[in-house]
Amino acid sequence: MTKAPGKMIDKTGFTHPDDFYAQLLAAHDGLSKAESDALNARLVLVLAAFVGDQDKLTEALDLAIREKEKSS
Repeated sequence: MTKAPGKMIDKTGFTHPDDFYAQLLAAHDGLSKAESDALNARLVLVLAAFVGDQDKLTEALDLAIREKEKSS
């Protein structure tokens, strides 16, 4: 049920990913590992609610898994 790799990313309006990454790092600054993990979990759930499309969420999850496998 997975779409072609990269399809989701090709349609992004994410014009300043480095800025968001800096914000994400700043949000984690000073947090313990457990607090950081909890923040990531909350962020994933909030973003999933914003996306609101099971197919897109599955595609994103598949992409993240593939990226992890490439780096292993």
